[in-house]
Amino acid sequence: MRGWLYTILIVLLIRAFLIQAYVIPTGSMEDTLLPGDFLFVFKPIYGIVIPLTPIKIPERVLPKRRDIVVFRFPYEPKDYVKRTIGLPGDTVEIINKQVYINGRPLKEPYVVFKDRRIIEWPYDDISPEEFQRLWESGELMDAEWVRDNFGPVVVPDGKIFVLGDNRDFSWDSRFWGPLDVKYLRGRPLIIYFSWDPKRRRIRFNRIFRIVWNW
Repeated sequence: MRGWLYTILIVLLIRAFLIQAYVIPTGSMEDTLLPGDFLFVFKPIYGIVIPLTPIKIPERVLPKRRDIVVFRFPYEPKDYVKRTIGLPGDTVEIINKQVYINGRPLKEPYVVFKDRRIIEWPYDDISPEEFQRLWESGELMDAEWVRDNFGPVVVPDGKIFVLGDNRDFSWDSRFWGPLDVKYLRGRPLIIYFSWDPKRRRIRFNRIFRIVWNW
């Protein structure tokens, strides 16, 4: 009996501080991560959250640009996975689907575009200051028009700008704003299992595949 208790305790400690399992629910990170991919997420890389408390040690650890991150979505109790694009102080702008960081085009070989349309801005009288305010306050959540043309905005201190690799079908920082690093859960390490929900079969070729940031 005591042996079982020790085993359960070790498993709980590993889950709380080291490794967490996560399953990809949507196609927002295709083709890097697919719906039905089961991941092991390494938690300490961006700090450890003490269970049953909001305390994180260290308090703020920034990911690198292009890091894939799992995080707690600020507006509802769900975990999301996206790719880090902008860091604190970066100026982020999107022009006809091309991302620019500090005025330079960002190379993104991992991105897929599945909609040939370019959604144009319906407004031409929004000042940069007003757009920044709307973005930071989350008032662009339902604004489809920011999908392909966005910003420029400056990423605030302690926050990051995240995007999905399936750029035309991802709900991300373009819409709901910057992500506070306190919500970071960890970084995916490996796909330990993969199930195709449409064909209802195992994707054996994806099992034990390492999740590269690029």
